[in-house]
Amino acid sequence: MTRGCLKICLVDLNILTLNCGSSSVKYSLWDMRKFQKISSGIVERIGLEGAFIEHRTVGSTPVRLERPVADHSEAISLVLGLIKAPLVSENHSRKIDAVAHRIVHGGDKLVHSTIIDEKVKAEISKWSELAPLHNPPNLVGIESAMKLLPQVPHVAIFDTAFLSTIPPQAHIYAIPREWTEQFRIRRYGFHGTSHLYVSRRTAALLGKNPRQVSMISLHIGNGVSVTAVKEGLAYDHSMGFTPLEGAVMGTRCGDLDPAIPLYLMRKLNLTPEQMEEALNRRSGLLGITSRYSDRRDILRGVDSGDEDCKLAFATECYRLKKYIGSYAAALGRLDAITFTGGTGERSPRHREAICSGLEQISVRIEEERNNRATGDSESDISGNPSRVKVYVIPTNEEIVFAEDTAALLDGRYAPHREFRYSFENAT
Repeated sequence: MTRGCLKICLVDLNILTLNCGSSSVKYSLWDMRKFQKISSGIVERIGLEGAFIEHRTVGSTPVRLERPVADHSEAISLVLGLIKAPLVSENHSRKIDAVAHRIVHGGDKLVHSTIIDEKVKAEISKWSELAPLHNPPNLVGIESAMKLLPQVPHVAIFDTAFLSTIPPQAHIYAIPREWTEQFRIRRYGFHGTSHLYVSRRTAALLGKNPRQVSMISLHIGNGVSVTAVKEGLAYDHSMGFTPLEGAVMGTRCGDLDPAIPLYLMRKLNLTPEQMEEALNRRSGLLGITSRYSDRRDILRGVDSGDEDCKLAFATECYRLKKYIGSYAAALGRLDAITFTGGTGERSPRHREAICSGLEQISVRIEEERNNRATGDSESDISGNPSRVKVYVIPTNEEIVFAEDTAALLDGRYAPHREFRYSFENAT
């Protein structure tokens, strides 16, 4: 099955993609001339005991090394050493021509991929307080990589970019206008590169140009977001000013009556920082069950009759079903629903519970197809009859990172809203 590629990106560049978390670095190296991933992997537990790296190179046996990794600079240095080691296939060059960095929050100015300079870094830093789990480690990764690879261009790819086309009636908050303008408060949305990728793949599977497709994509991982895509452009999105709004997530509360934090801060004498920590790290599925944020644990609890796990599962699926219904109404025409992200790709039980009861909007899934779809490939799980197609599509944000960077450096970059991604139909 062809994942598809951007034909203008067939240029002689090797691009390293970096996705830096607080204690991890995910990476991949792409040969853009052949549009092939040369190597990839992850460094985990940076700065903690039990640190390790898992590294895969095309044509080679995967490698796992357990060793102390003090900081992100050391992690990226370790990555570069493994990437530049002798390759089994000498058809690939080991040079790195550019580095693509995943950045979660770009605010209202950084609305497309851009080459990183001091002004860009300063703007990314401004938004760190609104994405406290993401932007700070993203910036640490940029600084570390630029010191290790100062001779190559570094490009920022923003989660918020694809969602910058959400219209005013969907992105404005009904608060005093001076607050909106002074503090640039609006719905920004996140997981944009994932939603962009699966929306283009959905159009390809439908055999249509993205301009002809209106759909809903659900990215269900530890973080969860839902995007309404109207004629190829982001039209609405569940996350908001920060990644805290929206669906119930692993440890994040999602949609909440804004009076609740104020009430609890007065009752418990909590600081804003303490409340932010509680809503980001101790809420969501973890809050409902008091012990589980991993859905595999929750499903085991459901099977054993644990009432808290049953409630967490039911609440999550119910909220997502409501998003589908409201976005279907907002779009006016719905061509497809696509599931992606770790749970979206690999949990038939979540997909079944979310789609159950949506027959009134012509959404049906077929049980056997749904059970066979485990995220290893793109799958059509639509039932018969189902006017609305239902897909499971493994996300591939790294392709977006690499394509943006190659197109930008090759001088043929156009923002996402110009339908730069010309993904081929699946075969």
